[in-house]
Amino acid sequence: MPPKIVLIGPPGCGKSTVGRGLSHELRLSFSDTDSMIEEREKTSISDIFTEQGEGYFRAIEEEVVAHALNTENGVLSLGGGAILSEVTQELLRNSGSEIVFLDVSITGAAPRIGFNRDRPLLIDNPRARWVALMAQRRHIYESLATHVINTDDKSSNETVDSLRKELSK
Repeated sequence: MPPKIVLIGPPGCGKSTVGRGLSHELRLSFSDTDSMIEEREKTSISDIFTEQGEGYFRAIEEEVVAHALNTENGVLSLGGGAILSEVTQELLRNSGSEIVFLDVSITGAAPRIGFNRDRPLLIDNPRARWVALMAQRRHIYESLATHVINTDDKSSNETVDSLRKELSK
């Protein structure tokens, strides 16, 4: 069965934290494709980027997302760049799932992610890189979303509450 709820958005929007909270509240399973990739590859995403390159990572990510969309049931959190794949975009559009874009500004994201070295695409001027990534991806997030929740100035519990209300409409 496909996931009922898929969370998409940039680094620092709260996909993993909100996903865990929402799955607990709704008594659904929770899966995170970044964690699935690390488990499959037996290394961190940062190390995959460093040792194998972004192209290798994106190919693995596309496979993992496709598999998860076909087998996982519950709440699924995608890595921030998973939506760059046209194959993944099409799978999401045809999944029958609620696709939730957790939107956040640079101001909201910065304290959550700290722009540390575990975010491989945010190395070298992380704030400018985040803004550039968001500019490139925003239209894709918005085009895929069946719901948009802004996570700025909200705790993860407040975001979960907002999302539960939005999904019950």
